[in-house]
Amino acid sequence: MVHKVMHILTQEDSIASYFLAQLRDQVVQQDSMRFRRNLERLGEVMAYEISKTLPYSPKKVQTPLAETTVNLPTEFPVIATVLRAGLPFHHGFLNYFDASESAFVAAYRIEKTDDVTIQVDYLTSVSLENKILLLVDPMLATGKSLALTYQAMLRFGKPRETHIAAAVASPEGVAHVQKQLPDVKLWLGAIDEKLNEHAYIVPGLGDAGNLAYGAKI
Repeated sequence: MVHKVMHILTQEDSIASYFLAQLRDQVVQQDSMRFRRNLERLGEVMAYEISKTLPYSPKKVQTPLAETTVNLPTEFPVIATVLRAGLPFHHGFLNYFDASESAFVAAYRIEKTDDVTIQVDYLTSVSLENKILLLVDPMLATGKSLALTYQAMLRFGKPRETHIAAAVASPEGVAHVQKQLPDVKLWLGAIDEKLNEHAYIVPGLGDAGNLAYGAKI
């Protein structure tokens, strides 16, 4: 089976558009619990779509009445999450990939007058050698943090296959990731218009971390 390199959920009508619309709505955003839940629900929808690409094999299951055979996944992805905004998104994926192991990275932007650089401060992971890696972050803005995170994670082994999932992406971020990581499969809620002068996605949805957990000081 041949799988597309990039999947955009809102290009087809589905409940994912409803969850994403609520994530964007500045009135609904005032309820941080609902914002987190909508990130979680969008992660669940994406997990279902990604599950179609996993390896499967038949397995016999005994019911109270008879034995039957079902196709079950032979492998679950390692779910890597960028803190802090990625936590509810990660939870959604883990709800469906409940046998998955996890990895976590703390990366943040250092904003200068003429550039934006990325600092990776903390990284922990299980072995990634020859595994399926799923790297999730609600916002794919410049793409720099995700590309650097992937490179940093190689110290834990080289994944056999890598997927990146984001709720909202910019064209610039997608182009950067595709250039730096040409073999990675992208799963996106939507691709928005552009990045603004501050490297934020427009129209986007605002600062996902602040909306989920409160404004940083």
